[in-house]
Amino acid sequence: MTALTKMWISFGSMGFMFFSIITIYFSRYKLSNKFLKFFTALIAYVLMILAGLIMIFVVFSGPTL
Repeated sequence: MTALTKMWISFGSMGFMFFSIITIYFSRYKLSNKFLKFFTALIAYVLMILAGLIMIFVVFSGPTL
């Protein structure tokens, strides 16, 4: 895997983290429907876990030349 590919994958992971933060904010403070709150929180937590796993993969896959 090239360094440029790793960069784009890590940018995608950061995008997942940002989207997760936004959806958790809406889930906790802006939404009143319980089903919608649960659904958005579930999406946010899944994205945050996925972003963490992607970051672990990028960091531990080592340097590329």
